[in-house]
Order: sequence, then C-alpha cells, then structure tokens
Amino acid sequence: MASGSQGFDTFYKELKQVEAQDSNLTSKQQIDRLLKPGYTYRNLNPFEVLQVDPDLKTDEIKKKFRKLSILVHPDKNANDQDRAQTAFDAVKRAWNLLEDQGTRNAAMEIVEEARGRTKMNMEEKRRRLKKDGRPLYVEEDDPIKFKLAVSILTMKLFADQERKRQMSEDKISEDAKRKREKEIEEEEKKSKIQEFEKNWEESRQGRVDSWHVFRKVNTKTNPEDCYDTYQSNVGGGKEKKKKKRKEREKVFTYRVPTT
Repeated sequence: MASGSQGFDTFYKELKQVEAQDSNLTSKQQIDRLLKPGYTYRNLNPFEVLQVDPDLKTDEIKKKFRKLSILVHPDKNANDQDRAQTAFDAVKRAWNLLEDQGTRNAAMEIVEEARGRTKMNMEEKRRRLKKDGRPLYVEEDDPIKFKLAVSILTMKLFADQERKRQMSEDKISEDAKRKREKEIEEEEKKSKIQEFEKNWEESRQGRVDSWHVFRKVNTKTNPEDCYDTYQSNVGGGKEKKKKKRKEREKVFTYRVPTT
C-alpha cells in the first residue's frame, strides 16, 4: 500500500514538473509544438492542444487557454503570422469544445474509452505473462506510462472519429451527386419529349395538307401518276418525279430491230 502511494506521489511530482516546463515554453516553441508533423490529427484532441488533464475543472482549463492563446496569437508573432494563425485556430477550437458541456462530455467519452481499452490491454499482457510463468508487472503499471498510453490511444480515437465523420460526409456528397445527375437526366429526357411533341404538333397541318393532295389525285386512272404526284407533294420533289418518269420511258420504249 505504501509503495502504491509512493508511486502516485512520484507520478504527481513529475507531472507538475512537465507542466512547469510547458508553462515556460516560448511562443515559437508552442507554435512548433502545435504544428509538428501529424498536427492535423493530433490537434483533434482538445486536451492535448491545451495541455490539460481531462479531469481538470473548466475554470482551470480557461486559464490555460488564455495564457496559450496570448503566446500563439498572430499579433504577438509578426514574423510568423501564418503559422501562428494556424496554431491560434487550434487553441481556440480546443477551448470551444471544452467550454461547451455537451461537446466536453463527448470528448470525455473518448478519453474514458481510451482508459478502458488501455486497462484491457494491460490485462491481456498479464494473462500472457502468467501463461509464460513470468512476473505480472507491465509497463503501464507506472502511472506516467499509463497516462502516456491513454493519451496516445485518445489521440487515435479522436482521429478515427474524424475519419468516420469525413467518410459519412463524403457518402452524403456522393449520394447527393448521384441524385442530381439523375435529376438532370430526367430533365433532359423530359425536354426532348416536349421538343418532339412540339415539332409533331407544328407539322400536323403539313401532314394533313399532303393527305388531302394525295386523296385529290387518287381519282386519276394511272396509278403511277398518282404515286408520282403524292411523292412530289409529300417530299419526293420534282426532280425525283422527273427521274422516275425517265426510268419508266426507258423500260417501255420499244425499238424496231434493224434488218
């Protein structure tokens, strides 16, 4: 029992030392910390951004936010305004998440899940050690290493959550795109049908007139003349009529053989 209490005291002391070191970081060092490789996903964890313990009270978190926001504010970093703006946005977004009770509860659920998974991983390691007949001590039994393991897993869970959100948005966008493409296709089809019906209606009188002409010339005794007249009026044209007559003349012309 005494060793457990001593371990916690050591952990608490080292934690305070780390916090003291972080509090002494310069503006440039804080900007570098917030923009180190992988910051896009790392900064999804508001507790990591503000460097606060998840169980810290809101008032204490607010103090840390104010101090950090001043350090990385673009106005305080005239020689590095673009990077400072990115860092400041991350700090502000983290505070907005933790200031609102609803979003803070959601963030705490992720932290609790990370803690639970870390403990499960520790138990699995102990089972393997027991099976091998080895001491049951695992590195996460060290409070500092346990906290680090939880922090790493928390960051991973925040990143997984963001990926799922992006996938969901992409799916919604893709569904909306397919729906719009289908609507455009239906609109084009409807437009073509309307255009066809319009042209058909506009050509109605021409078809009626052609039929009347055909009926009028149908009283002729020569079927060929009747057909030619109809073709001439409907669309055959005078040239086609003349050509057909010449062809018939060639067929029926009788030449007397010479002796």
